[in-house]
Amino acid sequence: MNKASARNMFIGATVIVSAIFLYMTVLSIKSFPARAHTGKITEEVAWGKKVWEKHACIDCHTLLGEGAYYAPELSNVIKRRGEDYVRVVLETTAVQGWGATRRMPQFDLSKKDINSLVEFFKWMGKIETSNWPPNIEG
Repeated sequence: MNKASARNMFIGATVIVSAIFLYMTVLSIKSFPARAHTGKITEEVAWGKKVWEKHACIDCHTLLGEGAYYAPELSNVIKRRGEDYVRVVLETTAVQGWGATRRMPQFDLSKKDINSLVEFFKWMGKIETSNWPPNIEG
């Protein structure tokens, strides 16, 4: 193989791979609204997200695998633990914890904040993620 044919092969492969990448990117972007069900974001879900951001919950927890790994993943917490469990944890954060050192801070959440966080977690749990993040709790 001479220099010119190697260059042509490199350029051709680059063009083909770039075209495939762009096509897959377009397909992914088109599928986002259906997978994330963005049309079902209620005021309560939006408020729950604001509460999540205000208290920097991502500093300890993860959503869809993004965030810190100090505390549990919460994007599918309603499915894993149930709505009642989540409400109890949010209402009694001062006494809940994982042993002596891992305790959730007391945020003094109002009923509206708690209800909105639960709705936000329900909405997060319905996002089609192709089973990501994997359930490592068994």
